[in-house]
Amino acid sequence: METVAWSRPEAERAGTPLLLMLHGYGSDEARMAAMFGAMPAGFTCAAPRAPRDIGGDRGWFLLDYFLANDFAEVVGAASALLAWLDTAMEAHKFSSVSLLGYSQGMAMATTLMRLRPEMFTVGVGLSGFALKNELLAAMEPLPRRIPFLWARDPADLVINPDATAFTEEWLEANTELSHARYDGLGHNTRADELSDISSFLTGHVPGSFRPRG
Repeated sequence: METVAWSRPEAERAGTPLLLMLHGYGSDEARMAAMFGAMPAGFTCAAPRAPRDIGGDRGWFLLDYFLANDFAEVVGAASALLAWLDTAMEAHKFSSVSLLGYSQGMAMATTLMRLRPEMFTVGVGLSGFALKNELLAAMEPLPRRIPFLWARDPADLVINPDATAFTEEWLEANTELSHARYDGLGHNTRADELSDISSFLTGHVPGSFRPRG
């Protein structure tokens, strides 16, 4: 990854739990960096910039309303993330790795879980979806179910109903799913949601809690 926003300087990362935060389509790492302060203080948070240019913003892979995608592009983006993550783990010896993905970033987060199920401690998906793909499905259900919080507004019109239905089915079959619903949220994030996410992460990731101040 050429550009990554970090929540703490390099000298302070060693041995901390890592929270990998993946932005949505038509956005960038700054959207995730704005959430760093709401996450548990024990984490080192990292928000990489997606590789594809989307009219001056960024995306992990090309996407339309129906969430159609080129799976080779998806795997390429996921493989690049995993290679970067291996390098970061070697450099900083993080105690664990957890995932948080917003919108298309949730599709990337769940794809990483499917490709490397043993690597991740916890997953969080915000207003997002999982990809329906026969090649990935051939290796499922996953051998290890990690705790996963799916936070969304049931009236979110950005993620189409078929994708939402598949995502719920996939999460039920492959994770220890907690489902949080936020009426009126739309395709967005807000303070009470982020507070609930922080509590979820603190409850499941050793070392993530640290008193602030």
